[in-house]
Amino acid sequence: MNKHTLSVLVENKPGVLARIAGLFARRGYNIESLAVGPTENEDLSRITVQVAVDSQQVLEQIVKQLNKLIEVLKIVELEPAASVSRELMLIKIKADPASRSQIIEIVQLFRGKTIDVHNDSMTIEATGSPDKLDALLEMLKPYGVRELVQSGLVALGRGSRSLSDRAKIEKTRPAAVRLAN
Repeated sequence: MNKHTLSVLVENKPGVLARIAGLFARRGYNIESLAVGPTENEDLSRITVQVAVDSQQVLEQIVKQLNKLIEVLKIVELEPAASVSRELMLIKIKADPASRSQIIEIVQLFRGKTIDVHNDSMTIEATGSPDKLDALLEMLKPYGVRELVQSGLVALGRGSRSLSDRAKIEKTRPAAVRLAN
C-alpha cells in the first residue's frame, strides 16, 4: 500500500472533523495519521490526513467523497518531493545517572531536546520526518521506553503558493456556497 498525504482546507466550524472522520469510517478507509489546526485565517482550518491505499483509483474516490462535503473548500495531495512534513514525538526514557550522558548524545544527534529530567527518567522532544523519528526511537529503545506519544503528520507545500489563498478558494467553491457567505 502506498501512503498519500492530503491537505484539506475546511471551514472552521463545529463538527467538521467528525463528518470527515465519519466519511472515512463509513467507506472503510483507514486514516494512518491525522492532524487538525487553525490556519492564518480564523475562519479556516487545515486537516492533514495520511492514508494508505492500494491504488490511485481508491485515492481519487476518497478525494471525490471529501469534495462532496459542504465545509470542504480545497483538497491537495502533497507529494513528498514538493512538500515539507513533520511530526512531533515525546518519549519518556528510563535513565539512571550512568546512562544519561549516552542518551543526551543520541538525542543531540537527532536534534532533539531533553525537556524533563528526574532521578530515573528523562523526557525527550523530537520533531522531524517519520523516518527520522523512527530511527531515534530505535536508538533509544535499549534504554527502555516508559511512555511515548506522537502527533499526526503536518505538511505544507514547498514554494510561495498557499492552500488558503482566498481568491483560489472562492473560485473553487460552488456558487451556492459562495452566496451563503
